[in-house]
Amino acid sequence: MSDRDGIRKRSVVIAGHATSVSVEPEFWEALREIAAARAVSVNQLIAEIDGGRTGNLSSAIRLFVLAELRARAAESRGTD
Repeated sequence: MSDRDGIRKRSVVIAGHATSVSVEPEFWEALREIAAARAVSVNQLIAEIDGGRTGNLSSAIRLFVLAELRARAAESRGTD
């Protein structure tokens, strides 16, 4: 995939094995923020996502980020 469509390929290590994942920069940034909030590395968070996925890893990351943002939004609505 090219930089033109905004998707970037990154190398990650899951369970000691290197693999590559391609997602948009916005998802990488959100993933970094979620990992920081949980005090884990991005690789650790991706390994967690990988352990619970049923589709491909790139899609699983996007769905995880979406679910996390929805959960945060729901929490915010509950405290207003």
